[in-house]
Amino acid sequence: MCELYVKADPILYESRSRSLRIRGVVTTLRLENQFWDILREIAEVDGMTTNQLITKLYDEVMDYRGEVVNFASFLRVSCTRYLAQRRATLHEVPKARMQG
Repeated sequence: MCELYVKADPILYESRSRSLRIRGVVTTLRLENQFWDILREIAEVDGMTTNQLITKLYDEVMDYRGEVVNFASFLRVSCTRYLAQRRATLHEVPKARMQG
């Protein structure tokens, strides 16, 4: 089982920093490449750039919570929630076909 994880390409867990402007302030985010790839996918699905998506997520979490203690961690969790939702949606499609 662990081979699936151990044999992952090291580039996936290498960190990369990106600078972007959020609410007029230039900030730098450091995430692993795998998370940047997932954020890019989410952005593409929503018709945005990655920076636009990140800015939108920041604005929405600030409006909802009033603060973001660790925004990089928030983005990682958002990515895993996206993957879980996508997986659940993929599993629902065959069930719906079988019932219809």
